[in-house]
Amino acid sequence: MNSLFEYSDKLNAPYECFLFDTSFCGFPIRPHWHYFMEMIFMLEGSAMMTCEKDTYVVEPGDMILFLPQQVHSIYTTTNLPLKYYVLKFDINQLAPSANASGTTFSGIHFNSLFQLAKGDPHAPLYFSADDLSDCPVEHLFSNCIQEMAAQEYGYRIMIQSHINALLTHILRKWRALGFDTDQSLALPDTEDSIHTITEYIDAHAHEAIKVEDLAAICHMSYSYFAKSFRELYGQSCKKYIEFIRLSKAEDLLLFTNLDLNYISQETGFSDCSHFIKAFRGKHGITPKQYRKEHA
Repeated sequence: MNSLFEYSDKLNAPYECFLFDTSFCGFPIRPHWHYFMEMIFMLEGSAMMTCEKDTYVVEPGDMILFLPQQVHSIYTTTNLPLKYYVLKFDINQLAPSANASGTTFSGIHFNSLFQLAKGDPHAPLYFSADDLSDCPVEHLFSNCIQEMAAQEYGYRIMIQSHINALLTHILRKWRALGFDTDQSLALPDTEDSIHTITEYIDAHAHEAIKVEDLAAICHMSYSYFAKSFRELYGQSCKKYIEFIRLSKAEDLLLFTNLDLNYISQETGFSDCSHFIKAFRGKHGITPKQYRKEHA
């Protein structure tokens, strides 16, 4: 079973900036996730982009964010090619240093704030062209891509400054919608392993995963792990496991002719009826209907 995890070399390539053109690049972008943050600015065409449980239609001038560890995919809504700018980066590179007490920060703590934004209704991931009319978003994207292409002296510093500006514009808009940017100062410490446990879940989703076993891997009690997981990922661990299994199943339904019994076994469901029930709960239709509608 293919993993949804996309490897990123955060050490040697903390930034990726490029123009994606479906006339020349492999498409569609099937469900996947990575530890990078990804930002997309649409130039031409109309795309259907999914992020976790949400679906967006992205038009020219629109921007969308995919936060670290969020499963996302991109499809076209027409037969016309798509063109869009892509920025992918390790958001930890942008985090400012703590002061001597280790409790306050000299600048904006991007990593904590965008981690807290997951699932927050005051922190939308999609921005229409009208939403961005007061921000030089396209210019900042374009500058990043030019710097990456030229790779002149200090190009990474320049790219980081443009990304800082983009993220600051986003946080200002979120604040206007009611997002609390001060909450990152009180973010509780968690074990490092819980931040990477989703990679383990992805790789072992076809197996009978138990939450208590995941807690043991993270060296936590069941109750503390369950609480920490919900706070970090915005849903229960059990629901997240089901979400990953359904994402893999959707991919098999769309791109293979495998029967439902095989798909249910391959994606870790106890039996086909359990798979159909879970799938209907998410999509409101059966897997067969989903395959037919998206053929």
